Amino acid sequence: MIKLLGMGILGFFLLLFQKLLYDKLWSTHLYVSVSFGEDYIFQGEQGELKEVIENRKWLPLAMLKVKFKTDRRLLFDNHKGSRTTDQYYRNDVFRMGGGEKVTRTLKFTGGKRGYYTIDEISLVASDLFFLNQMVKDMKIQTDLYVYPKPFDSRELIESLIQINGEILSRRHLLEDPFEFRGIREYQPYDDMRRINWNATAKTGELKVNEQNYTSLKSIRIFFNIQDDSIMRKEDCVEQSLCIVASICAFFLRQGLRVSCYGNGVDTITHELMSVKAKSGQGQMDTIYRTLARIDTEQPALNFRENFQEQLFQDEDGAFTCFVAPNEYDDFMELLFQYKETNRPFMWFYPVSGQQKPKLPESLAKYVTVIFS
Repeated sequence: MIKLLGMGILGFFLLLFQKLLYDKLWSTHLYVSVSFGEDYIFQGEQGELKEVIENRKWLPLAMLKVKFKTDRRLLFDNHKGSRTTDQYYRNDVFRMGGGEKVTRTLKFTGGKRGYYTIDEISLVASDLFFLNQMVKDMKIQTDLYVYPKPFDSRELIESLIQINGEILSRRHLLEDPFEFRGIREYQPYDDMRRINWNATAKTGELKVNEQNYTSLKSIRIFFNIQDDSIMRKEDCVEQSLCIVASICAFFLRQGLRVSCYGNGVDTITHELMSVKAKSGQGQMDTIYRTLARIDTEQPALNFRENFQEQLFQDEDGAFTCFVAPNEYDDFMELLFQYKETNRPFMWFYPVSGQQKPKLPESLAKYVTVIFS
């Protein structure tokens, strides 16, 4: 009886000792990382998420759980140990010996354009006899850009080729102050220096001179993804950003300088998209990253209020492309005003289905309808 009691007491102290030992040492020299395999993928492409766990001490871990969450629009192949609600929650269980290292790779698909992060992981371990659980939260920083997949359609490609041909053939399209083309009525966005005072005196109304052009050197893209009507066009809004990516990529390949502006809010800077004109692959990378960060769950800001002044500023005679899935009154008025300046432009209008929208005849030649 005394022997059994002594063994029981010894066992109790052994259990207590190992519990105290694990409480103090379980996370010592334990290194855990969770990281995306690439900086970016395109929408619809497959990516990898790597979990690396290294136990650099002699003390084994009978059970170690690694928990983290990320956006549910990253579509993981392996659903074991996971659940998806408003987020994707992962709970992987490992058994780690002393000095052991384990690497696990999780495959996923970029289900939607966006900017995705994992900023925290939780570790849950137990002692040898599963009598106690220890928890530790770790801050990490890993992110992934899912770029919009450039939109590809016959209507879009034909229109871009036509624009490029116009740029190549009309080598005299930048306003030349020494070559007079005509007189028109003054508009609020006109420079006062263009006013023709003789014509103004004769007619009693402000008139401005119009000059001929020298050469187009760049492309400007303005996108308007305002979508606040009852019947939302979420697919067309996403398609708009894919069209923007296609336009930018096409003209950067032609060696032109490209700038891009839009009323979508950046999920990091909380500002509107504004990428100044540059050329080269580095510019395309910047545009892709900025487009990926557009948060369409936040209301887009008013396009006219934010871009009217910039739109009517001369920018080296740039050809202007508009991309918008809606024909709100203030946007249409802005297009009519821009048309009156005789600057070259094209509106790319993504629509669902195959029904062509009814637009004013005076704008018809400036519109390319893109069917989804």
